[in-house]
Amino acid sequence: MANHVLLNNVEHRNLRVVTARGAAYGDDVMSALTFPAEFRSIQAHYPIVFRKAPNGQFQPLALFGFRERQNLFLREASWDAAYLPLMIERQPFLIGFAGNGDPVVHIDLGSPRVGKSAGEALFREHGGTTEYLERMTALLHSIQLALQGTVSFVAAVVEHDLLESFVLDVQLDDGSQNRLAGFYTINEERLSGLGGSALERLSKAGHLQAAYMAIASLSNFRTLIELRNRLHAGDP
Repeated sequence: MANHVLLNNVEHRNLRVVTARGAAYGDDVMSALTFPAEFRSIQAHYPIVFRKAPNGQFQPLALFGFRERQNLFLREASWDAAYLPLMIERQPFLIGFAGNGDPVVHIDLGSPRVGKSAGEALFREHGGTTEYLERMTALLHSIQLALQGTVSFVAAVVEHDLLESFVLDVQLDDGSQNRLAGFYTINEERLSGLGGSALERLSKAGHLQAAYMAIASLSNFRTLIELRNRLHAGDP
């Protein structure tokens, strides 16, 4: 069960965080939130799709599998891709906000990564934060900025009606049928058909490049299919 608290060097001075990868640490996820700011890195490895959140807002996702709790990039204690998405790497830390609205670092004490016997230390024995915690704090800052960029990007693609729902039907080598539904992609033809002024505005805002990176990332569905086919027969 999640237990988010404000990180401090008194109560949490002896905490450590395991940085290994695996299902036991919560990495068996089908997808993770991503941001236009990291689309360049994401599109080299994962499909970028969009989903509609309960509040009706669209969110970009990096896709790791075809169903819930399936991460085809997990290999026992490793992640089989050269780039680890920011929202995966930041765990078990998250952004919180102080009473004055300033961002602060929270930690999920309920995470299986958190303990006192193994992993990376957060605070030095004689005071101060470790290089690991400083890196995670900088990563959270990057995520906060990236979230702001996501809002304007999503607003732009929605304004131009560029998102369309899609269904992907895949027959695997074992003969099983798999369907991926409930997600959205950017319609490349509709994007290319926009007028010059609209394309110019998207380009100046950095949204045009991000949109085409999201489109290019869809070739990684072949990677997901290949990874799924490599799993031994009978694997759920």
